[in-house]
Amino acid sequence: MAVIAARRTDVSIACACRAFEVSETCYRYSPILRHENEEIADLLIGLTTAKKTWGFGLCFLYLRNVKGYGWNHKRVYRIYCDLELNLRIKPRKRLKRDKPDALAVPEKPNLVWSMDFMADQLADGRSFRLLNVLDDFNREGLGIEVDFSLPTERVIRSLNQIIEWRGKPETIRVDNGPEYISGKLLGWAEKRSITILYIQPGQPQQNAYIERYNRTVRHEWLDQYIIETIEEAQAFATDWLWTYNNERPNMGIGGITPAQKLKMAA
Repeated sequence: MAVIAARRTDVSIACACRAFEVSETCYRYSPILRHENEEIADLLIGLTTAKKTWGFGLCFLYLRNVKGYGWNHKRVYRIYCDLELNLRIKPRKRLKRDKPDALAVPEKPNLVWSMDFMADQLADGRSFRLLNVLDDFNREGLGIEVDFSLPTERVIRSLNQIIEWRGKPETIRVDNGPEYISGKLLGWAEKRSITILYIQPGQPQQNAYIERYNRTVRHEWLDQYIIETIEEAQAFATDWLWTYNNERPNMGIGGITPAQKLKMAA
């Protein structure tokens, strides 16, 4: 109205603006932004067409820091959204991954044993290894063999010693370590009619019982002492193993000891 009044009468622009309570700045405003907005839109479309993997952040930084345009961040983003450029790359659908099945609990002793290695160092820095054998039924530690080297021959000897007093397992679950895939171990297992069950590479949860047992071994005695010799390490292992089987309640089997569960199954 102020514009019409100023044009049709001899009233000055200042008087017309005061009469209609409009500022002179507003009266004199020219919509110069429309041309700039079109320029921004053209640049954004061309940029996102050429750089399909670029999001708004890279586009804005390119226009500001590389091309030297001084446009406001919010303004460029508003145009970016109006053009729906933020929707041009559909988000990747998340794959629904099934949780790994829980390991079945054997119904009686000697159905499934688990076997795995651990490593540590003596006080002088020399490395040594541990071979752990576990009965999955009652989580009983059947043996811990300690030495600087535990080749396949030592693994077989340790298993034979356990079988002498415990009996033969139907299956032994192991990973894909070189000691377990050797022809010697497979030949020994075939003669005794024992199945060697290999977990998938990179899937330690498939051998979860022995992995949890290994963590307990490390937490409760291996990391508690500075061990000087192999003989000392073996003594610690033997003493702890008796306590673990006979005195330490195991939450995985209902808060009783492995010895108690074995006795209940007798």
